[in-house]
Order: sequence, then C-alpha cells, then structure tokens
Amino acid sequence: MKKFLALLLALTLTLGLAACGGDDGGKDVPGQSGGPALRIGGVGPLTGGAAIYGNAAKGGAEIAAEEINALGGLQIELRYEDDAHDAEKSVNAYNTLKDWGMQVFLGSVTSAPGAATAAESNGDHIFYLTPSASSTAVIGGVVNPLTGSVDTPRRDNVFQMCFVDPDQGAYSAQYISDNGLGSKIAVIYKNDDVYSTGIFNSFSAKAGELGLDIVSVTTFTTDSQTDFSVQIADAKNSGADLVYLPTYYEANALILTQANAAGYSPKYFGVDGMDGILSVKGFDAALAEGVMLLTPFNADAEDERTKSFVSKYQEKYGDVPNQFAADAYDCVYAIYEALKDEEGVTEASASDLCDKLTAKFTGGSFTFTGLTGENMTWDATGAVSKYPRGMYIENGAYVGMD
Repeated sequence: MKKFLALLLALTLTLGLAACGGDDGGKDVPGQSGGPALRIGGVGPLTGGAAIYGNAAKGGAEIAAEEINALGGLQIELRYEDDAHDAEKSVNAYNTLKDWGMQVFLGSVTSAPGAATAAESNGDHIFYLTPSASSTAVIGGVVNPLTGSVDTPRRDNVFQMCFVDPDQGAYSAQYISDNGLGSKIAVIYKNDDVYSTGIFNSFSAKAGELGLDIVSVTTFTTDSQTDFSVQIADAKNSGADLVYLPTYYEANALILTQANAAGYSPKYFGVDGMDGILSVKGFDAALAEGVMLLTPFNADAEDERTKSFVSKYQEKYGDVPNQFAADAYDCVYAIYEALKDEEGVTEASASDLCDKLTAKFTGGSFTFTGLTGENMTWDATGAVSKYPRGMYIENGAYVGMD
C-alpha cells in the first residue's frame, strides 16, 4: 500500500509539472543553452488586414534570435503577441508580455498601436526599439500631424529602427526631384492616420522648397478607403504624371486597380507602406509594374549578409522577406550588440536594462551596421540615422534604382 501511495504521489507530481510546463506561453525562440536568457517581447498584427507586416517582423526577429543563440554567448528568448493592428489590443498584448517577464520590448509593428504601447512602456521604464512604427507620435516630443500640437513629451526610452515619418516624406521629395521622376505630382493620402499624414506634411514642405509642382492633393479616411474615383479623377484632370502614395499597400492596390479601370496610368511613388502590394489577394500584380518606393532594404542585394538572411527566410517561411522583416532582424541584433559584453544581463531588471540601452543608444559611440543600413546611430529624439534605397517593381520583384 505504501508503495502504491508513493507511486501515486510521484505520478501526481509528474503530471502537475507537465501541466505547468506544457504551455510554453507563446515563446517563439527560447535560448538554446537551457540557462537564463534575455527576454525580448514584440507586438504586431499577426492576423487581420495588416498581418503581412506583423508576421514579417516576427519572422525576421525569430531568425536573428536563432542566429544569436547559435553563437553560444548571450541567449535570447523571443515572444510575439498579436494585436490585429488595434491600439487597445496592442496594450493588452503588451501587458501579457510584461506579465511574462519581458526585459526589452520590440514595440509595436504599426504606428497607432505603437503610440499606445510606447506610452505604456515609458511609464514602466522598459526599453522600446520598434522595427516599423514610424510615426512621430510613437517617440513623442514632436508635433502630432493630426492635432498640430505636441501631445506628449519625448519618451526617452523609445527608439525607432525605421525612418521616422517626416524623413520618409522629405527623402521622397528629394528623390523625385533629383531623378526628375515627375513634372506634375498628385498626392493621395489618408487624413485620419498619423503615419500617412505625417509623411504627407513633410513631403509637401520639402516639395515646396524644391519647387516640385503638386497639382492635386486629395484624401480619404478609414471609412472611405474603398472608392477612390474622386481622388483618381482629380489627379487625372490635373494632368499629374506621377501620383505620390504615402499610404499602406491595401489602399494602394485599390487605387492602382481603379485608376487602371478609369484609363489613367501615371507613374506611382510610395514609401515603406507600399511594401506588400504584390501579396494582396486578387490584385493584378501587372498593375504594379514600374511602381517606385523608398525602402531601407533590398532583398536582391548581393552582400553575403543579405543573401544569407533571404535564403533562411525563404526556407523557413516560403516567402521573400520585406523591409519589415529586415528591420526587425536588425532590432534584435542591435539590442544584442549593445548588451553582449555587459555583465548580468539575463538577471537584470527591465528598468536597469532600459538605463543601459538608453545610455548606449544616445551616448554617441554606439554604431550599428545591419541589413537596413551601415553605421547607424540614434539621436536624442529616438530617430535613427540611415538612408533609404530607391526601388521599383519589375516582373513581380523589387529591383534597386540606385
């Protein structure tokens, strides 16, 4: 009887331990050493209309974590949560990661959720490095393009791997001017979106400095992003030979489709939100032939690091990585490079690591070279210093213009 009870107790304990450890809590990439690991969390749209961005970022971050863990030094445990491109869900996902024990935050993938989680992480003093939430509303301390005022002070724990929106707009205007891409320019942007509005404002200002001729400016909102007949007619009737689209790829696919149906075929120039247009279900990819955009990453680049990353990404996910994947890959490596020689990283509190990383990123001596830029630095605003590459779509693939 004693043996039976002992056996029963052992079995109960075993089952109890299995029940506690059987759910991995969504941990995507655990450290390989079996010992302590730096816990990095990320939030993004893994489902819904913007899922192409979130899954790309998650995939790029996973590959970086796997490569770093294989080196055998500082180990990384990576976990992503879904926010379906919704600010409230993004905050809930962030809190799930905080409860998990997150020490460093990759932020949110898209801008409106990014601004919401940036506020939370700032209050919690957790270091935040987003791959692609490019709005100035994320880092704070600047004029919100929707309100015209500084809504929040600078969030000194928040940094961006992507171009900040004003930079994208200014770079676009400069690139169009330098390369003589259009004599008459139309702009269609989304006026209830901080991402699109911020880029438009800086594009418009820089275009004015450069003497670009903007002949049509029209807008749309979340509720009206299905019918673009008015915007297309205005651009066409104004004689625009280039349409600038500082908007996400879902709307851009509809604009190109409806413009083609209206017999209008200008040049198109977009920003990083254009990346993904070739993957839109039901979209005729031939309509994107010749579309131009600025992006920090070229999957066709011939350097060994890019070729290795593209090969691993294709093998793991069956797709060519976009710049969201590359930026997230760089985020994980930048955090690793900044911490790999520090003592007690895996045991440190999130607050202590925030102090270390913030000092490193703004100290003036830390530079980082990755897939999306060489010798990158960050200033006191949290914005990164790097330069975009001009790309165009040819035969269903991205080709460098530079």
